Amino acid sequence: MSPSALTPVFVGLRTGLHMLLFGLLALVAARALLTPEPNTAVVLGAVALFGATYALGIVAGSRAGAEPGTRVVPVGRFEPGARVERRRLLWLTALTLEWMLLLWLSREAAYLVFPLFFVVLHLLGRRAGMLAVAAMTAVAVIGLGVHEGWSVAGVIGPCIGAGVAVLIGLGYAALAKEAREREALMRELLETQAHLVATEREAGTLAERARLAREIHDTVAQGLASIQMLLHAAERADPEGPGVGHVRLARETASADLAETRRFIRELSPPDLDGADLEQALRRLAEATTAAHGLRVDVRASAHPLPMPVQTALLRIAQGALANVTQHAGARRATITLDETDAGLVFTIADDGQGFDADAASRSARPSPDSFGLVATRDRVQQLGGTLAVASTAGRGTTLTVTLPREVAA
Repeated sequence: MSPSALTPVFVGLRTGLHMLLFGLLALVAARALLTPEPNTAVVLGAVALFGATYALGIVAGSRAGAEPGTRVVPVGRFEPGARVERRRLLWLTALTLEWMLLLWLSREAAYLVFPLFFVVLHLLGRRAGMLAVAAMTAVAVIGLGVHEGWSVAGVIGPCIGAGVAVLIGLGYAALAKEAREREALMRELLETQAHLVATEREAGTLAERARLAREIHDTVAQGLASIQMLLHAAERADPEGPGVGHVRLARETASADLAETRRFIRELSPPDLDGADLEQALRRLAEATTAAHGLRVDVRASAHPLPMPVQTALLRIAQGALANVTQHAGARRATITLDETDAGLVFTIADDGQGFDADAASRSARPSPDSFGLVATRDRVQQLGGTLAVASTAGRGTTLTVTLPREVAA
């Protein structure tokens, strides 16, 4: 069994079961020694054989459970990799036959049926296990009747024991199932937590880089630009002055430092967003698309300033969508709309092209190269916690709508 918070409970239950069985087995042996009979030696030999078989099964089961990749498959479900479970079936068959031999030799062996009920229920599963419990109960009742004569107690006792064992076995199975589900949920939560930490770290890094870029642009870069302009004005005012060489050198140094500072700003800012907000970047993208492909792109933006990760994601979505439009849609016009509604932030890209079968693209298990951009867009939207809707009709264009929660756009 895989480690979990409930493993100590399962270990305690199994240990108690083993102790109960060996205790009852010792009772059978003690009864045979205290009341010697002609078959006492046979009873002791059967006790030893039963105990050795049971101990062998415990050791083999522990080793099999410790092997990586070992699965516990109920007998009767003949699945690949269930070889160990079939060996357990043979072990259970041998154990049952030895118990029946003991029961024939000694009436105290009837008590061993109670711990055997749990073994049968664990190995055979619910249906087959309950049938086996019923059969073993009948054997125990017959054994007691043969040894002591038929009585109500001899019938009710094994039946009550079987009922209690079935209820405890079902509770154990339910507890084990709950433990497995809880462990799977914990793994999923840990993976989700790790993903969220990575996402937040990336978003924090982008936001901090953008903040540094803005600060450097507003302070150092502006100051160097002002110094350069002043030095240039001083150089033109007195081009033949005694200190013009130093002024020229200072201006050239300020110009070089300004260029280096702007390079830092470009490296710190997300691509295509350095020194501009999302609306300006979208308009630059529209102008570049029109100039390169002749596609007229209109931009309509009315949302408030957005966090840098959201701006970067929406810009990437627009770039991918316009690339698909220019390559596949055959459109003449496209519109990019960014608006803030009660539902959240709505980002729409629509074109008047030839359209495509959006349902077929979404049902495809392996996206084609043409639809990979749509898959990437959907993944990017899901990372932001939003939804993506694609509406397309043959000959009537395509509309791609991204809806983000208000808290994401805040």
